[in-house]
Amino acid sequence: MTLAEVLKGATDYLVSRGIDTARVDAELLLARALGLTRIELYTQHDRPLTESERSAARELVQRRGQREPLAYVLGDWDFRRLRLKTDSRALVPRPETEIVVERCLALLEGAEAPRIADVGTGTGAIALALKQERPDASLVATDASLDALALARENAEANGLDVRFVEADLLAGIEGPFDLIVSNPPYVDADEFEQLEPELAWEPRAALLDQGQTSRLARQARAVLDGWVVLEVHALRAREVAEELSTSGYQSVSISLDLAGRERVVEARWARTALSNGP
Repeated sequence: MTLAEVLKGATDYLVSRGIDTARVDAELLLARALGLTRIELYTQHDRPLTESERSAARELVQRRGQREPLAYVLGDWDFRRLRLKTDSRALVPRPETEIVVERCLALLEGAEAPRIADVGTGTGAIALALKQERPDASLVATDASLDALALARENAEANGLDVRFVEADLLAGIEGPFDLIVSNPPYVDADEFEQLEPELAWEPRAALLDQGQTSRLARQARAVLDGWVVLEVHALRAREVAEELSTSGYQSVSISLDLAGRERVVEARWARTALSNGP
């Protein structure tokens, strides 16, 4: 079979498995299995594949057909300027989270050597992107999962970035003050979990299921923050989170949209002088 025939067969199989991005996924999987670029798939489209090449491609395509996340099958994923190792120890970094990083960078513009805390770091995506793009910043990243922290450390080492990783429940035991606290906490409701795409069943449930982490973090942050908090939130609850921050004493509360135009990022400012007057 030629490369073109294998590519078509992989695409048809993924379509039959209900994958909307079947063609792109098939290209990425075959390119990885064969050690080619996506362009080379077409420049070599009439090249017959060996049995070992077909076997390598088949393994990856079948994994994706079982609805394992593409990032897990590939083993790495691009996030802003980074390439991150990805596996079931942490959530796959989402495109909307890049908006979170953009908002952090905008808020930190003009700040010298800012201190930043990334809460619930997962793969380390947010912390590592901020460190790469603001090398003068001091970064601490927390997670309650030792497995996620191990993955984040591997990504930090692979990208040559210096971030301090700490096992913690949100900000418990973390000393400030910080100029910015950022988090993508779990925000999927239990009653909507089963309605989401099958790929989420492969990702760590604790990192997805909302158990009030956003509210707890907003309260904890006030003790160690003298600056901004930036939160990725459920698209249907951004205004609720913004109102909660406002009523608890945060100022300059605003909401940013994600790439699909949904209310996704809530940011607010907390001054330590407000501690004596805040609720």
